[in-house]
Amino acid sequence: MTRIVVATAYGGPEVLSVVDQLLAEPGPGEVVVDVRAAGANPADAKSYSGMWGTDPAALPMRLGYEVSGVVSAVGPDAVGPQGEVRVGDEVVAFRIAGGYAEQVVVPATAVLPKPAALPWAEASGLLLAGATAVHTLVATGVHDGETVLVHGGTGGVGLMAVQMAAAAGARVIATASARGHDLLRTLGAVPVAYGEGLAGRVRELAPDGVDAAIDTVGTDEAVDVSLDLVGDARRVASIAAFHRADTGIRLLGGGPGADAGEEVRMGARADLLDRAGEGSLRVVVAETLPLDHAAQAHRRLTGHHAPGKIVLIP
Repeated sequence: MTRIVVATAYGGPEVLSVVDQLLAEPGPGEVVVDVRAAGANPADAKSYSGMWGTDPAALPMRLGYEVSGVVSAVGPDAVGPQGEVRVGDEVVAFRIAGGYAEQVVVPATAVLPKPAALPWAEASGLLLAGATAVHTLVATGVHDGETVLVHGGTGGVGLMAVQMAAAAGARVIATASARGHDLLRTLGAVPVAYGEGLAGRVRELAPDGVDAAIDTVGTDEAVDVSLDLVGDARRVASIAAFHRADTGIRLLGGGPGADAGEEVRMGARADLLDRAGEGSLRVVVAETLPLDHAAQAHRRLTGHHAPGKIVLIP
């Protein structure tokens, strides 16, 4: 038996429960991972909120797209993107289903070696946000010498986009509340407060203009300011403003009409792990909570919380 988190209905965090479930044996091409940490993401909350539908057949719904842990069993032909997966391997698994658990059976194709220098919590919070950020940078074509505006710079995806855009040689301006400004400066961005007058404040910081914009928050302010400053809607990408499809901006992810970017995102995993392992890409963990506190984690996830990722520890 293993303990898992499920949503027993559609709604808010109050529908989450921790239950015992029999762990299946790994089949061909599968492995069992003893979970050390599970990354919590807004997509987890959206999955049971009703935003993506309310099919009763999907309940009870398991949560969790990414984990770090140790392989405890392997099925036949368990080969991952970087070779054969063996019992005892320390790994990161993404994209998976049901990662909020003590143990989880996952496809070997989702499993990559965890860098020894990367702690469990940071490893579990890297790949979903990191791969999404890579997709935004590819979609907007950010490159050396350009100026890019990142909305939501201290969220999970925002923090990754800031670092990778800066590493690519771009000048990065990132929106955040005041408490996140010092962190953004350490990561190579120029922070700016969001809210009324944002476009004017960005113009003062970038008198030569803004070449591209990345929206991770989905507000009308983020979209409107981006279009105003960038001009070319094709160089504005959003992972959340699906209600603004009529503007011509690039919509990315799992929303209606969006580009899922599967090849880009899955292809980024090994490089992201290499960067994080060598220390050139930082995973900021806001808080770790026990698996039993999944509902509490989601209340914080969907509200205002400290910059960075929220991680569950079984």
